[in-house]
Amino acid sequence: MLKFTPILLAILYALVMYRVSVWRTQRELSAKSTELADARLKHLTDRLAAALGIARIPVYIYEIDPVNGLAAPDGRIFITRGFYRKYRNGEVTGEEMASVIAHEMGHVALGHARRRMIDFSGQNALRAALVMVLGRYIPLIGPWIANALAGLLAAGLSRSDEYEADEYAAALLTKAGIGVGPQKSLFAKLEDLTQSRAGVSPAWLMSHPKTVERIAALDRLEARWGVKS
Repeated sequence: MLKFTPILLAILYALVMYRVSVWRTQRELSAKSTELADARLKHLTDRLAAALGIARIPVYIYEIDPVNGLAAPDGRIFITRGFYRKYRNGEVTGEEMASVIAHEMGHVALGHARRRMIDFSGQNALRAALVMVLGRYIPLIGPWIANALAGLLAAGLSRSDEYEADEYAAALLTKAGIGVGPQKSLFAKLEDLTQSRAGVSPAWLMSHPKTVERIAALDRLEARWGVKS
């Protein structure tokens, strides 16, 4: 029994950290966000809501600078101030912003937002267990191997979620009459908007798929559906 104690402790620690992470995330988002009041974007989100048969989509501006969108476990959608600023400056169109909101709606509808918090706790448990086991048998590089394996697992799960959310967004945008074109045009801008150099990194090390692969996946969807951007 004693030999299993470190692993059990690691799992218990991960569960506690999951609860703490959820609480901190909700508090941070609530404290630093205000509901979206932009009339143009509100019109577009109303079209998305109508396509879904719901009254409204709760979209908030999260007061941080990095360009990003995210879905909270409680179903709220957040666009960062930095991303919204790109829209106000004309670097991103309203329809492209709507594609971001539709994508994050996909994460909510498909259960990714909540599952990611659970996955995070599970990855922490796996990481801790691997560090303990590999650290015992490979003292110098064991912890490094453990962190690398856990990171690869997290990246793979995240890429799968992104493709699923892209497909959900494409279907929603098409149903709302906005189309997939803004989704693809935003992907083409994304690396410049985020000042990313993702194109030089192996795809399996990135949490998001490569831009060209995401656009190609949307092209295949449109061909299957028989629609054009």
